[in-house]
Amino acid sequence: MFGLEKKDATLLLLVAALTIFAPFLLNPFPEGSAMAQFNAGYPDLMQRFVIFGIFAIGFNILFGLTGYLSFGHAAFLGVGSYAAVWMFKLLSMNVLPAILLAVVMSGLFALLIGYISLRRSGIYFSILTLAFAQMMFALAYSVLTPITGGETGLQLALSDPRILDGGTADGNLPVPGLFGLEMRDSAQLELGAWVFTFNIGYYFCAIVMLLAFYLAIRIFRSPFGMMLRAIKSNQQRLNYTGLNPKPYTLAAFVISGMYAGLAGALMASMDPLAGAERMFWTASGEVVLMTILGGVGTLIGPVLGAGAIKYMENIISKINSDILHGWFAFLPDGLEDFIVAVIYPFIGKGWHLTLGLIFMAVVIFLPGGLVEGGQRIARAFRRKKPDTPKSAKTEPAE
Repeated sequence: MFGLEKKDATLLLLVAALTIFAPFLLNPFPEGSAMAQFNAGYPDLMQRFVIFGIFAIGFNILFGLTGYLSFGHAAFLGVGSYAAVWMFKLLSMNVLPAILLAVVMSGLFALLIGYISLRRSGIYFSILTLAFAQMMFALAYSVLTPITGGETGLQLALSDPRILDGGTADGNLPVPGLFGLEMRDSAQLELGAWVFTFNIGYYFCAIVMLLAFYLAIRIFRSPFGMMLRAIKSNQQRLNYTGLNPKPYTLAAFVISGMYAGLAGALMASMDPLAGAERMFWTASGEVVLMTILGGVGTLIGPVLGAGAIKYMENIISKINSDILHGWFAFLPDGLEDFIVAVIYPFIGKGWHLTLGLIFMAVVIFLPGGLVEGGQRIARAFRRKKPDTPKSAKTEPAE
């Protein structure tokens, strides 16, 4: 199916099902209930899930397959955002030309930065990519203000020409769309106490993520992917065979940068604004955390890691002391205050502490990330099943 082996096709269909039914899966609690705080099925957050999933998938092609750890991938995320917004300002509010320009521009920047950075490996490569990203952040923040908008960021304006759209005639800023469908358009479905939101922008991003995921599977299973694994395994031995690994690592770097640019373009398509903060080193560190947390070198791991971190950033961080007191109001006052005092440092503004503890636990006990955790649970359930009698076993069908 789709040119994939059965296992990979099943994984692709599973990811497709999760993305299609995400509005239902991410809203398990009824509106107005105490647990509705944990619902994540609103458009902005679901868009972030899939966009950062694309970012992490691309980063995993470089880090997971070649072992080259880049601390500067946020630079390509920023380039993609700036390119998309400029396309919205100059040409049209259609998202397809913006995405195309963003991917091309990110690929060109990745080609230049990768050609220089890949002359070194290990920590020296990582520091070089970090240096390039910080230089680009500084340029976008202060030096190239006419192009990037500087501190305030690049935004749409009524005076923008938008050649294909004919500018703005009604005095309102236009919104990104796709052949008449606006990315912000949503429809709601009410089922009893549950409210489910279906957003055009989310489903567009989800389709793009599925295509990016499919391409990643093909790369992983291709001879090119095998060569990248050989580079990660023992590059020196590969040199002794007479093969030059540099073109392969550069190609992986460029592909990874183009994925980042695609994610940046989608961010701008959902909210037409590009700022230098998207190029800061913390954004690069975030995608590293996503990949390691989900599982380096796995297919679905980066997507899971991106979802976990964005969930904590947007849901756990919003839980405050008032919500905690509401949850534990049934307890005696002294015990209630004690429990709230113990939990509060790990939520709200302290959600980074919880993320740090989870990350430490994963690195120590689950080096393969969340994917390895799922595999261990699956193996444990299989061991609990009673053995099938030999007489009941049959030969598998051809």
